[in-house]
Amino acid sequence: MAKSRVSFLCGNCGAVHPKWLGKCPECGGWNTLERFVETPVAGAVGAALGGDGGAARAGAEMPRPRPLPDVSTDAVARIPTGIGELDRVLGGGIVPGSVVLLGGEPGIGKSTLLLQALLSLARADRTALYATSEESPQQIKLRAERLDSATLPDPSRLLLYADSLLDRMLEHAVRLKPSLLAVDSIQLVARHDVDGAPGSVVQLRRCCHDLVSFAKRSGCAVVLVGHVTKDGLLSGPKMLEHMVDVVLSFEGDRHHLHRVVRATKNRFGSTQEVGLFEMTGVGLVEVDDSRLASAQMAEPRPGSATAPTLAGSRVMLAEIQALAASGFLGNAKRKTSGVDASRVGMLVAVLEKHGGLRLADQDIYVASAGGLRLSEPAVDLGVALAIAGAHLRRALPAHAAVVGEISLAGDLRPVRQIEQRVEAVRRRGVRTLLLPAGQLQSAPGISLVPIRRVSDAIDQLLAPAMKSDRS
Repeated sequence: MAKSRVSFLCGNCGAVHPKWLGKCPECGGWNTLERFVETPVAGAVGAALGGDGGAARAGAEMPRPRPLPDVSTDAVARIPTGIGELDRVLGGGIVPGSVVLLGGEPGIGKSTLLLQALLSLARADRTALYATSEESPQQIKLRAERLDSATLPDPSRLLLYADSLLDRMLEHAVRLKPSLLAVDSIQLVARHDVDGAPGSVVQLRRCCHDLVSFAKRSGCAVVLVGHVTKDGLLSGPKMLEHMVDVVLSFEGDRHHLHRVVRATKNRFGSTQEVGLFEMTGVGLVEVDDSRLASAQMAEPRPGSATAPTLAGSRVMLAEIQALAASGFLGNAKRKTSGVDASRVGMLVAVLEKHGGLRLADQDIYVASAGGLRLSEPAVDLGVALAIAGAHLRRALPAHAAVVGEISLAGDLRPVRQIEQRVEAVRRRGVRTLLLPAGQLQSAPGISLVPIRRVSDAIDQLLAPAMKSDRS
């Protein structure tokens, strides 16, 4: 019988050390090491995981190295979740044998999104096992009836199991052979033979390792629901994100309707795609991104600007909002939400130096509507004109949008995929688009206004009488 081994695991970086240390040599964290007892894996679960002696007891053949050209991918077909926005972020669906980690704040809708995907899979004649340690089967059924107005799927396709012991979860998964195993949540499951409470670094590492091994051996896709800390980071060691194949972040304010799901890691697709949802009384509903800015374009107000931004393969119309209020010279505030704060600070300096605006004594607040996070430099012009409009109390024309990167010299730089952006805004009712000079001369159905400097944009989009108001 194999002997248990005691080691110490860092809760910050996941590094393993043979003895306890006050400071982790890898990440420099103090008092982050926890005792970890490694025990052999046995039984039916061990056979599925390929643990010590498991393959021999199950009569399984030991994997052998194969040349890359001999590895066939024909049989690896993605599993569509039936939710278009989620499939877009995943790259077309869940890859069999992959492990997906879905994280988000409490009450944001993680379990709701997961249950909607499982119901859709069950209607597609795929077996799904929903293992939960947070709710009872009765509570899940009540939620499913609320989410779905149609009849529930075949009862043999969506199976509910409430327990907190991972050993028993995996035993049922080995026996039932589902297409997808959902664990809600990874912070509340534990192994009986591992020291530590559920959610501890030791339990998280071992449970995640067992689930990843099960997925790779069986070909069953696994979705893990994860909690986040008060800083918005996934709870547990960083190693948890390294072990899984896909990390999804479910973002938004639970006091508002819009939700955004994005991939921070995806071994099988792009990490640039985003999915948009709206929380309703019947669950999460997919949102057309043009709705996020359509109201602002029809009724423009000072301090608002619409900018086409790329999110993977799609162009989204983002509404940028700004507010300028009287502050104190030398101690003016710069607060942002959904927009890079350092970028906003740079644009404020450019507006002062090259736009003729006095903002040193103004508190500036900038936010993106709908919970979107804007990091592309192409929205620079939208941010700058929103700030200028808020300061000068001038609104952009109706059905107008702006795009362009602003340099420190106040010049507008070209942006990528300008044709795709122009076509997208034209389809969504934009009549006028300000863009960097020299990128595109004309386009059918839309007026293109070339801009060379940020001062030109202020002069053209804001009323000419405004020149005397700059103070």
